[in-house]
Amino acid sequence: MNLKASVPPVSIFNKGGCARLLLVCEHASNFIPAEFDNLRLADEVLRSHAALDIGAIDLAQAISRLLDAPLISTTVSRLVYDCNRPFSAIDAIPEKSEIYQIPSNQNLSETEARDRFEKYYQPFETAISDRLAEFSTPPLLVTVHSFTPVYHGETRKVDIGIISDGDCRLSDQMVKLASAQTTLSVEANKPYGPEDGVTHTLGLHGNNNGLLNAMIEVKNDLLGSVEKCQEIALTLATLISASAAHFGYTIPLRSGHATNC
Repeated sequence: MNLKASVPPVSIFNKGGCARLLLVCEHASNFIPAEFDNLRLADEVLRSHAALDIGAIDLAQAISRLLDAPLISTTVSRLVYDCNRPFSAIDAIPEKSEIYQIPSNQNLSETEARDRFEKYYQPFETAISDRLAEFSTPPLLVTVHSFTPVYHGETRKVDIGIISDGDCRLSDQMVKLASAQTTLSVEANKPYGPEDGVTHTLGLHGNNNGLLNAMIEVKNDLLGSVEKCQEIALTLATLISASAAHFGYTIPLRSGHATNC
């Protein structure tokens, strides 16, 4: 049961982080505000990947600690509003997610849909814009996601995807260096790509501002324990740091472990 009446629409972790890097996690939470009565969904749906990117916020916070980078994340499920989608996107407020119908998202009026957009999307996008404006020199922008090992019955072979849309400088460098950091399968624009409509944040805040940017997608069974999460976080933080150095950015790894996973 959803016991919280409300939460702020956006969370900022390590706001004072010193790295020239902004991390974003658009699908961090499965929280449904009380007014939506859990969107009339069963608990199993709310615990599933349909409602959030499982493990993504733990991973993002771990990377934030390792690189001393600020992190902006959502606090409400993407089933209420997907903050990686513009208002015009058909799946901004999905009527169906994977195999699940979302009853309370069907037949919404324009007023109801726009109310969600204004309550959840706009504060999130404003928070990103405001934090980017605080950097004295242009930062990197990296978004953090997870994906299911099996989607619509198809097993995915890639372990980590590095996604870009238009500006592939950072993503290409990360993929190039990946083999030196991990034995996992790391590929560009897998299991999603720009054609899937997943790069809204990158385009709006990265490309439009001329920032080096990339989206990270990690298979969520690689994040299923504290140890696994720590290992993936260290791998990705090292990869970001090394790739940033290629472009003249100094984003060093901090000592210690990503113990928040």
